[in-house]
Amino acid sequence: MATTIESGNAGGANKKKHLGIPEAIFVEDVDSFMKQPGNDTADAVLRKLDEQYQKYKYMELNLAQKKLRLKNQIPQIKQTLEILRHMQKKKDTTDPMETHFLLADNVYCKASVPPTDKVCLWLGANVMLEYDIDEAQALLEKNLATASRNLEALEEDLDFLRDQFTTTEVNMARVYNWDVKRRSKDNLLKSTEQS
Repeated sequence: MATTIESGNAGGANKKKHLGIPEAIFVEDVDSFMKQPGNDTADAVLRKLDEQYQKYKYMELNLAQKKLRLKNQIPQIKQTLEILRHMQKKKDTTDPMETHFLLADNVYCKASVPPTDKVCLWLGANVMLEYDIDEAQALLEKNLATASRNLEALEEDLDFLRDQFTTTEVNMARVYNWDVKRRSKDNLLKSTEQS
């Protein structure tokens, strides 16, 4: 498409790539832009810009879903780390730990957990592995750091995407206004020729 380029092609060795999101180029001179090959009519250009806008909307939806998953995942990891730290303190005692075990949403069962140095972590995809408490804590801390980094990167990508929305919307408005002016000039010329 004539209105987008990849960040890496724009002399952008210093620009950060945003998950392969193409950068929308601001159309400053609509007249010269409309003379470029492939920009035959304003309707065709508006269709291309609208198509690019819809792609950005789709990307935003996907990024928002990823962000929501990470925002849910981070508190779960923090809670699990807190439980592991508590178990770490209790593993040298002989007293069992009294707790409430989650059976289903809002359904808990009272449980007595004997001191242990092993825990099972649910990794997802129907996989559960047994770890030493120290190994489990290291793994969860690494996962928490990764999830936090990914959330920051997603927020940057969403900000970049919002900028692309704005640029594309402004380009669409500029091309539309250019076309309206061109049509009114053509109509004025036709009416003066007929008079």
